[in-house]
Amino acid sequence: MKRSSLAPLVAALFLAGGSGAAEAQDRAIERKVEALLKRMTLEEKVGQLHQLSGRQMTGPGSEKFADKLADIRAGRVGSMLNVKGVSETREIQALALQSRLKIPLLFGLDVIHGYKTVFPVPLGEAASWDMEAIRQSAAIAAKEAAASGIHWTFAPMVDIGRDPRWGRVMEGAGEDTYLGSQIAIARVKGFQGEKLGALDRVMATAKHFAAYGAAIAGRDYNAADMSEHQLHEVYLPPFKAAADAGVATFMNSFNTLNGVPATASAYLQRDLLKGKWNYKGFVVSDWASIKELVEHGHAADLAQAAAQAIDAGSDMDMEGYAYTRHLADQVRSGKVKQSRLDESVRRVLVKKFEMGLFDDPYRYSDAAREQAALNDPEHARIARDVARKTLVLLKNEQNALPLSKGLKSLAVIGPLAEAKRDLEGGWIVQSDTSRVVSVVEGLRGALPDTRLLVAQGCDVACASSAGFADAVAAAKQAEAVLLVVGESWDMSGEAKSRADIGLPGQQAQLFDALAATGKPVIVVMMAGRPLVFNNVADKAAAILYAWFPGAQGGNAVADVLVGDYNPSGKLPMSFPRSVGQIPISYQQYRTGRPVVNEANIVYRSAYIDSPNTPRYAFGHGLSYTSFAYGDLAISKPSMKRGDKVTVSFTLANTGARAGEEVVQLYIRDKVASLVRPVMELKGFRKLKLEPGERRTLSFQVDRDTLSFHNAKLQWVAEPGEFEIMVGSASDAIRLRGALTLSD
Repeated sequence: MKRSSLAPLVAALFLAGGSGAAEAQDRAIERKVEALLKRMTLEEKVGQLHQLSGRQMTGPGSEKFADKLADIRAGRVGSMLNVKGVSETREIQALALQSRLKIPLLFGLDVIHGYKTVFPVPLGEAASWDMEAIRQSAAIAAKEAAASGIHWTFAPMVDIGRDPRWGRVMEGAGEDTYLGSQIAIARVKGFQGEKLGALDRVMATAKHFAAYGAAIAGRDYNAADMSEHQLHEVYLPPFKAAADAGVATFMNSFNTLNGVPATASAYLQRDLLKGKWNYKGFVVSDWASIKELVEHGHAADLAQAAAQAIDAGSDMDMEGYAYTRHLADQVRSGKVKQSRLDESVRRVLVKKFEMGLFDDPYRYSDAAREQAALNDPEHARIARDVARKTLVLLKNEQNALPLSKGLKSLAVIGPLAEAKRDLEGGWIVQSDTSRVVSVVEGLRGALPDTRLLVAQGCDVACASSAGFADAVAAAKQAEAVLLVVGESWDMSGEAKSRADIGLPGQQAQLFDALAATGKPVIVVMMAGRPLVFNNVADKAAAILYAWFPGAQGGNAVADVLVGDYNPSGKLPMSFPRSVGQIPISYQQYRTGRPVVNEANIVYRSAYIDSPNTPRYAFGHGLSYTSFAYGDLAISKPSMKRGDKVTVSFTLANTGARAGEEVVQLYIRDKVASLVRPVMELKGFRKLKLEPGERRTLSFQVDRDTLSFHNAKLQWVAEPGEFEIMVGSASDAIRLRGALTLSD
């Protein structure tokens, strides 16, 4: 294998010895980086901060790529994105090794929910409330990507999202800060492993820093405007959790936050992230977000944008060409300090050393490992298992589900019944529908003796009812009716905001036509966001929310429909009754005029045409079995600041099937210096119980559990009374207790 000419320098400076101790390795890398910085020209330093896209390029010989070859050979490119595969990454890395200092490239790619094996979209995975499943999904994505020459993924997205009009809720973990923080940790650990440099792992990116999920009106790229208190309470904790978990990089966001573009926010990137949090990784801009400082009206031109961004702490310019065109001149003129440039270059070089790229620039581009990773049958098995865990049973009247395996006929109707591409969802590396199992295919495998009467009814847009008659005819002939509806894959995701989040076109009318037959209709719904579907919610016999469940989605859906898997998913976002309720979250702040009785809302904080409550609440999700909660015990009624209290209770499976339950711990701070939410998630556990099995569970409550950011943004726990709540959902509290915190 070819090696960098820096190898002798690396060997001479390596001080870690045989022990491999982390601190010694860090010191060794620091010395290597400093030695390299001294050899670099100004232009070479700027080059390390320039990320170039290989999108629509077929390799270094393509016409479109030809004008970029000189920059790569001259060391004026530090990273590439949208380049993948052993062959292509090796060829392009070879170009970088023709540069004077032979500094290797970092290859980045949006590996969001799978590389070759497509897993459920992240919001769907969040519905599993299963941290090990989420970690495993990220680990398999990393294994496949790393074997194909990828070093770095632009995931996880840890933005809190409380507005389902915003299409990128699909890419996140939902509305809750605590759950979002736990998922951020799981995904970072899954992508990276315990330490950078493993050949089956990649660098992760916490994005989008910050408050991108609070876009006004749910419109992508729009401004965010909020108090610093709201920022610190709700939107920053998942980023802090990712940083503490060792995430390699951060990505700044497109939006302005309180009037300042995040890309140029020294408060976010320099004061908070690199200052207070002492973050050691580097920050990459989102696509051309430095260039967009001009469009925002924050910078007069691209040169000023470059100066603003690097001064604010944005280290790498993704496809903005601000740094490569203007940063050297800005440093020469004194408008940007040399130390600012060196700091950013240092952060990038450290990651290249930690990934082992100076020792072997091609170590992640291994053809044999690529073939093995991309064709491992175990990955499909795991994808099926993960997908089953994400499915949420919203409704199940009169035990409409599971379906009997003795059914003679089943009508499977709807625009997504035989869909494949839509099951993959958005933000995939490359669609391969030959690897995707549709719902109809899954049911054929699960119900081999059942006659399936398949009718589309309409396509996803459902602009015409011409196919309704065939669908109704199929329903009338069948013993049971299953309708598969929802969004197409490209209705959710980046730049896919929707003002109307109802079922597309006439899909709701298709349901009504089937319901008019008098037969119970079971609905499987696919989407990348919570939808509004009141008529279906009112009339359906059962509703299974499948999100976009990935390549094994059809098998996973079938497993749940026939009872081979007992659904265990819980909602990570509230489902509104109407767009008028948005933004919506269970974590509402208390008001002076709360609704005490829905029958009397006069001069109360209420709507005159709708309940305040969501259609389906955060944490909601049914099972084919039942669970009983009891025997709440709090180890002591009062605690001091340094104490810990144990909250224990019993959980029993009172049904006839084995099943998993997600038990959820909430608190309410009754009186505080700042008004607190009516409830806050502070813990959860997912566990499986056999029929009749009974377990005693416990949560630890300490000072942090009871703390919040006060008016001075200090993390404090104020003395007073707290309500302790345990339940199966935010609107299904089964046990309540009291706890007092004293000085």
